Amino acid sequence: MRHILTVLVSILVLALLPALARAALDKPLTPGAKVAFLGMTFIDLSTEGAYNGVRADETARLELMEGAARDRFVQEGFVILTNEPVAAELAGTVNPADCNGCDLTMGERLGADYVLVGEVRKISNLILSVELVLRDVDSGEMLRGLAVDIRSNTDDSWLRGIRYILKNHFFKS
Repeated sequence: MRHILTVLVSILVLALLPALARAALDKPLTPGAKVAFLGMTFIDLSTEGAYNGVRADETARLELMEGAARDRFVQEGFVILTNEPVAAELAGTVNPADCNGCDLTMGERLGADYVLVGEVRKISNLILSVELVLRDVDSGEMLRGLAVDIRSNTDDSWLRGIRYILKNHFFKS
């Protein structure tokens, strides 16, 4: 009987883990907190990218998207820190969103409360994915994080993706 009860409790805990994980992503953010935004990384997995390399329009879209994220954080009352003190390290980092915690180290060196990183993954000109993650510098805990798929490789679709993440997850009412 005791074994059955242990199994049932274990099953219940496992069933609740996704809900508990999502609850952790809804903790209130500290108003006026300092954010180290280490930028968005573009990862081109498409055949086109393998043959043609970097496209100027996609580079410009990445900057457009970063500007939209910065603007929204400032609008919400956060302070976006300059990355100048870690510029050399950041320039030598292929992807701050996937660097074994270097994002947290850079955020700590900048005196940030939070570190913000993101990725855009291009599968094709039709299928792309946008991901944005906000982590607490002291604990390393992910406070917000969401990936969305977007369709079409245009300024509007990229902006729609980042704005959706910010509106419906990071700063939902």
